[in-house]
Amino acid sequence: MLGRIVTVAALAAGGVLLSKKLKRSAATAGPSSIEVSTEVDVPLSTAYNQWTQFEEFPRFMHSVHEVRQLDDEHLHWKASVAGKQKEWDAEITEQLPDERIAWRSTSGPLNEGAVSFEKLSESRTRIVLRMTYGPESLGEKLGDALGAVKLEARRNLKNFKDLIEGRGVETGAWRGTVTH
Repeated sequence: MLGRIVTVAALAAGGVLLSKKLKRSAATAGPSSIEVSTEVDVPLSTAYNQWTQFEEFPRFMHSVHEVRQLDDEHLHWKASVAGKQKEWDAEITEQLPDERIAWRSTSGPLNEGAVSFEKLSESRTRIVLRMTYGPESLGEKLGDALGAVKLEARRNLKNFKDLIEGRGVETGAWRGTVTH
């Protein structure tokens, strides 16, 4: 009996906290932002080169089903967002070899951000992902309030780390520069 009372009290407290967080999110109704980072045990150019292989993103981003590179600056994405299939186009707005890749969506849900690369040593690199996105559905807003996007981004970076460290070399590279 005491166990049930504790469980009900915990659920009620969790519900109150979630309700407050959702009300705060609704009050500021606008885009959300995250920042996550990781360190990988590969040289800077290896980490950067692998990240430029956009069509391989589904190998470490499990909610991404397909990325098609249309040209040097445009991508078409297919992914699951809060359990629903979504598609959108994105434009690379800045690409500086071994430094930074920035993008913004040009159709579909708001999604923009940048990934930067910092040399820590000859064989170690810090990757920082910053992203702004616009949750649309109630499920997306709930997931956002619970920190699901940040958790997914952390998982994606960990998967990237496992992929590139396990392989040790990149599968390709695009060393061009994009500035808008």
